[in-house]
Amino acid sequence: MGMLKPWHIIVLVVVILLLFGARRLPDLARSVGQSLKIFKSEVKDLTDDGKLNDSNETPAGTTPSTHVPGGTASSTPPATTPPPAAGAGGSSQVPGLVDPNKPRA
Repeated sequence: MGMLKPWHIIVLVVVILLLFGARRLPDLARSVGQSLKIFKSEVKDLTDDGKLNDSNETPAGTTPSTHVPGGTASSTPPATTPPPAAGAGGSSQVPGLVDPNKPRA
């Protein structure tokens, strides 16, 4: 029990052929391959970011500096962008979402 036998694979391939057809299988395989390639590159980027963050740890007693695109270092945190202004309708809330700060009618 739990063993994948060769006839299981054959039955699985036959079912996939019946469901998708022989014409669509190359496109399906191509799409899966591209998805895996993107997934691998994203995982690699995340692990590289983790390694960079680990190597850029600041020693105790020093203030961390942020990298500014101009090439200078700054000890102040980056500025945040303000929320979008209310539109002509008077509300910037996304339709369908409930604002927890406003009482329900």
